[in-house]
Amino acid sequence: MATAEIAVALPALVLVTVLALWAVAVASTHLACVDAARAGSRAAARGESLDAVRAVVARSAPRGATVTVERGPDSVQVTVSTTVRPPALSGLPPLSVQAHAKAETEPGAQPE
Repeated sequence: MATAEIAVALPALVLVTVLALWAVAVASTHLACVDAARAGSRAAARGESLDAVRAVVARSAPRGATVTVERGPDSVQVTVSTTVRPPALSGLPPLSVQAHAKAETEPGAQPE
């Protein structure tokens, strides 16, 4: 009798474990995007060139992330986004993760 109950419970336990691990991967990717966006907005606020800002973001962004830098007269905004693929054969859709960071342009900073 216990064998039948284990046979029913084991797939559910595996599914819950896979979902929990995927949730940790999504959270970790989101934190990496947030860190990258913050670092990029600080660099852009200092007046660094667009290439330098992208290099700063690329150091901490997840692989394959897209970066958008918007410069205004008083502030800069950096957006980092990527897609997190679910575990194979789980049947779940990929999730899009985004992070935005905005910073005021420092006095005397000349955007290149």
